[in-house]
Parts: sequence; structure tokens; C-alpha cells
Amino acid sequence: MLKQTHWKKQLMAALTGGFLILNTVSAFAAPIELSLEESIARALQNNPAIKIADADRQGAEYDIRVAKGGKLPTLKLEHSDGRSKTYVNDTASIGNQFGSSVTLGMNLYTGGEVEGNIEKAKIGLKVADLDVEKSKQQIKLDATNGFFTILQTRNTVKVDQESVDQMAAHLKNVEAQYNVGTVAKSDVLRSQVELANNQQILTKAENAYEIAVSNLNNVMGLPLDTEIQIKDELVHEPYNLSLEDSLNYAMSNRPEAIQADHNIEIAKQSVKIAKAGKLPTVAASASQRWADDDFPGTDENGWSVGLTATWTPFDSGVTNAQIKKSNSEVEKSLQTAKQTKDAVQLEVRQAYLNMIEAEKRISTSQVTVEQAEEDFKIAQVRYSAGVGTNTDVIDAQVALTQAKNNYIQAMYDFNTSKANLTKAMGVPIETVQ
Repeated sequence: MLKQTHWKKQLMAALTGGFLILNTVSAFAAPIELSLEESIARALQNNPAIKIADADRQGAEYDIRVAKGGKLPTLKLEHSDGRSKTYVNDTASIGNQFGSSVTLGMNLYTGGEVEGNIEKAKIGLKVADLDVEKSKQQIKLDATNGFFTILQTRNTVKVDQESVDQMAAHLKNVEAQYNVGTVAKSDVLRSQVELANNQQILTKAENAYEIAVSNLNNVMGLPLDTEIQIKDELVHEPYNLSLEDSLNYAMSNRPEAIQADHNIEIAKQSVKIAKAGKLPTVAASASQRWADDDFPGTDENGWSVGLTATWTPFDSGVTNAQIKKSNSEVEKSLQTAKQTKDAVQLEVRQAYLNMIEAEKRISTSQVTVEQAEEDFKIAQVRYSAGVGTNTDVIDAQVALTQAKNNYIQAMYDFNTSKANLTKAMGVPIETVQ
């Protein structure tokens, strides 16, 4: 009993020690440093959405093989076992019958049905290829927006921390002047309240940053608590294409627009397949048969070869209805294509205009930050000299923080709008825009 207790204590000590070591290693693990390109590469490699699209594409490849099977020969093996009882002149006779056959068959003409199915499958593969590209472009956009959101929230935390530090320093100055009787108690209280408000804003900003990191980790397929460090900063790199050029590019390259045209062709092939129901079909076959009373039934044999032509001139209007239904699908696909292309153009236009609007805000907000910094310095000097008020300092500090956040927001809006425009245009992920 003592040995068993000692063994259990050793095991618990080993497990506890191992757990502590693992946690220590995890705690001291270096954060992952990432650029925008590295973030996109990780997302493209790990995100399951692309793997799902790849699986669908493989299915589309097999659909072609299935469709092509309609033009290839088939080999069928059959075996049957039977036992029967017959009466001849009131005399019962019981016998066995065993049979086997091998049949080789092949469609020679199907009225275009097989060819239509093959063409539909080939176009379907093109659609699946575009689905893969579409998934990649969406993942690239998600990773890009997640990356810029981290930059935005990180800069916002920095600005809010500066606000807290500035207000804390101002509070010390106010308290010092209050202690010598040069300012009223209300200045101290107002400054304390403003500092507490800034600290709450900072707490929210820090939480937004942590959420942004988790979101990017999710897009990249990493554990949500992975610590990452972003190498880059928010920068303004002008966009060179005009709106008209962007729209023209989207019409030629956006996967959804190209898929819409492919879907029209698929619908037209469905009409061709439906019309095959009005035409005859021709098939060739060759078979070898064996039959006998004894298993496996190979004593008596025979063979046959032949052509079989089938035509159904009247089927109660079923074929006509299928043709009309397929024609309606063509019209539907035409209208869907128009709707899709209109939506693509609208998306491109919105992203482009949002980008231009954000770009204008960048230049104006830069000037505002410079003015707000100068105003804050003046307010501090005037208050220290006794010719300014505590409210002037607080208002100037709030205006400075707002100006800096406006600049950060403008930079974020420009970069994310540019990323949205790139996706709306259907720029391949390999292309650097």
C-alpha cells in the first residue's frame, strides 16, 4: 500500500513538473512577426475555405470523367441461378437452371446528349476553378483587412496612452498649483475626471486590439491566443488606375462576372441535351451466353452481336416540356449575368469612391494634427502662466486626440478601401497592384 502511494506521488510530481515546463515554454515563446504578405500567405495556406473550394474542384474533374463514360464501351457480367417445378401430364418435374453472360455495349449515337453532358462538365470545371480563385481573393481580403485593423487599433492604443500620460502630467501640474493656492479645487476634480475617462477609453482600445489579433489569427488558421507582432505601419501608397480602367478590368477578370457567362453556356448545353430526347439513339452490343442444368452452367453456349436503334416520337409532351424549361433557364442565366455584372460595377465604384474620399481625409487630417498639437502646447503654457483655464487645456487635449484618431481612421479607410477595390476588380492574388 505504501509503495502504491509513493508511486502515485511520483507520477503526480512528474505530470505537474511537465505541465509547468510546457507552460513556461509557452509563456516565453517569441511572438510571431508578420508582414502583410506573410499574413496573406499563411491565410492562403491554412484557411479551410480554400480547401473546401479545392475539394469541389476535384469533384468537377470527376464529373467530366463521368460524362465521358457515355461515349466509352461498357462490359457487363451476369450470372443467374434458378430452380423450377413444371407439370407434364400431371407429372411434376423439378430442374435447375444456371446461366452466365458477358455483354459488351457501346453508345454510337445519342442525339447529342452525351456530348452536351461532356461540355457541361467541362464548363463546370471552369466554374469550379473560378470558385477556387474567388475563395483565395476573399481570404486575401480578409487577411488584409485583419492586418490593417491590427495596425489601426495598435496606433489607437498608442494615441490613447499618450492622452492618459498627458492628462496625468497635467493633473500633477494642477495639483501643484492647487497646493500653493493659485487654482481652485474644481480644476483638480475636473482633471481627475478627465484622466479617468481617458483611462477607460484606453482600456477599450486595448481590448479592440486584442480582438483584432484574434480575428487575424482566425483567418490565418492559427490558435486565437497566438501572440503576433506586425512589422509594418499604416502608409499611403497612391492608387494609379482611373475609375473607368478599374471597371473595365473588373468586367474582364472578376470571377463572378466570368462565371455568369459560363453559366449561360451551361444553360445552353442543357437545351441541347433536352432536344436529344426528340432524336433516335443507336447502340451496339456483343454478348456471349452460357446455360446448363449443372453449376456453373457452361456446357451450352451462344453468342450474339447487334445494333439497337431507339426512337420515341411521342412521350406525352415530356421532351417538349424539358426543352421549354431549359430555354427558361437560359433566359434566367442571361438576366442573372446582367445582375451580377451590375453588382460588380457597383462594388468597384463604391470601393473606388470610398478610397478617394479617405485619401482626401488623409491630407486634411495631417494638417489638423499639427494645428491641434500647437494649440495644446499653447493651452498648457497659458494655464501654467495663469492666463488660461483648465477647460482650455482639457479641450485642447481632447481635440488633439480626436485629430490623431481621425488621421489613423483615414489611413485605415484608405488601405482597406484599396483592398476592397482590388478584390472587387478580381485582381489575382499573384498580381501586385
